[in-house]
Amino acid sequence: MAQNSYGPGVRMGNWNEDIYLEEELMKDFLEKRDKGQLLIQRNRRLKENLLRPMQLSVSEDGYVHNGDSVMLVNPDHPEAEADLFLSGDLSLCLTLDEIRAHLSDTFKGPCGLSAAPTKIPVGRNTFIILSADTVATGEVLRYGQNFRLGTTGGFEDKMLYLTSDHRTLLKSSKRSWLQEVYLTDEVSYRNCWQAAFSDPQLRLEHEGFPVPANTKILINHCHTNRGLAAHRHLFLRTYFGKEAEVAAHTHLDSHRVEKPRNHWMLVTGSPRKGSCPVPDMRRPPVEDTRALEQAAGPGPSDTPGVLSPSVAS
Repeated sequence: MAQNSYGPGVRMGNWNEDIYLEEELMKDFLEKRDKGQLLIQRNRRLKENLLRPMQLSVSEDGYVHNGDSVMLVNPDHPEAEADLFLSGDLSLCLTLDEIRAHLSDTFKGPCGLSAAPTKIPVGRNTFIILSADTVATGEVLRYGQNFRLGTTGGFEDKMLYLTSDHRTLLKSSKRSWLQEVYLTDEVSYRNCWQAAFSDPQLRLEHEGFPVPANTKILINHCHTNRGLAAHRHLFLRTYFGKEAEVAAHTHLDSHRVEKPRNHWMLVTGSPRKGSCPVPDMRRPPVEDTRALEQAAGPGPSDTPGVLSPSVAS
């Protein structure tokens, strides 16, 4: 009577080849782990750079200067056109494509943008004010002056610029289908912006005066004359969670005044050590233009018998 002579310990098939394949896979895994090339290691390094704590520039005179590190914050306001929206102060943030973020430990342009409810300056929401003209670093930024907004994303050798261009059928914002805003490493006129006073009745009077820090202003695109806007009611699924869409579009109310969607603040650091930046700081209202003239230009003459232009008028 025939009996089955094969037991559990008998190897069948290409067992030797399977063993060698497992050894090669383990060897390849250990080699990538030692070199830091595993996907989880790349992902961890990318997160560490994008979420690296950054130091904002401290404004001693209350104004924004070329070369300052700031946060672009859209102040908190209720959204009247939607029931669901992100509340609180929203800061402009770099947003990566989720697939690209999992495959690489760095980022390349172009990259997207979003608005996130965070008040802590990190690599992805800290921007540097760069002059688009021949203005030295440290000079005061003025209303109507061209400037660029660049970000390093927490890296040392990276610089991407806030850019926008006309809307086309193939290129627009994801949710609102308006003019897209993105980050690119190409320096051109498409990444030039201007700051404008928030009150349209006093906008011409403030042209050429210094831009105050931590105060509501408008940021307009030079090439298309569209205002930077945060859409709190349009959500994006990003690598860091649910955030709001950012686009370039000027939203006007019935009085032809820009809506709070277009209001931004260039938030600087607090002069007190260890304290967080305060986005909701307010400067005292200016009753007339004489205070602005004294801040923008030289003071009144100290020579006896000589009156300043404001006094002589």
